[in-house]
Amino acid sequence: MNFSRLTYRSRQFWNALLSPARRVPDAALLSHLNSAQFILFRRMQPAEQVHAYALFKRLQSAGSTHPDLLVAALLHDVGKILIPLSIFDRVVIVLGRRLFPKAAPRWAEGTPHGLRLPFVVAGHHAEWGADLASQTGATPLAVELIRLHHDGAAPGPESPAGTLLTALQAADDES
Repeated sequence: MNFSRLTYRSRQFWNALLSPARRVPDAALLSHLNSAQFILFRRMQPAEQVHAYALFKRLQSAGSTHPDLLVAALLHDVGKILIPLSIFDRVVIVLGRRLFPKAAPRWAEGTPHGLRLPFVVAGHHAEWGADLASQTGATPLAVELIRLHHDGAAPGPESPAGTLLTALQAADDES
């Protein structure tokens, strides 16, 4: 694991531990999310809320104003509300993917229980989140961005989602 990736993972770990002390301001959310989306956002674990808001702010600071991109930034990990992960689960995912890169994708299939649970959530939360966002009236483009945010095979830059997805993924990698 290179130094920048280690720094990234360490920052994620400490943010997850310290996030319950922070709260994302309602006003920042209400101008971008409808009431059902706001409720979904607030159902995420505090660390997920802080991460999503940091991603949102990073995109805004870079000049992004596309409403679907900003909704996707706030809701990209909302699928994790279906099966919340502990800090231990997150460590298992990182270590498992690093130590067993060929086995980890197989562990993401099947029923989410035991040591397989974190891998299933990591592998399917984007799809679950897209379905939840769709049920709250998110636009098809926002839903597509959420669904593809962990997909390495993103649409080309000529597609409506292409450049927005690239921006979302880049900002998520930095958070």
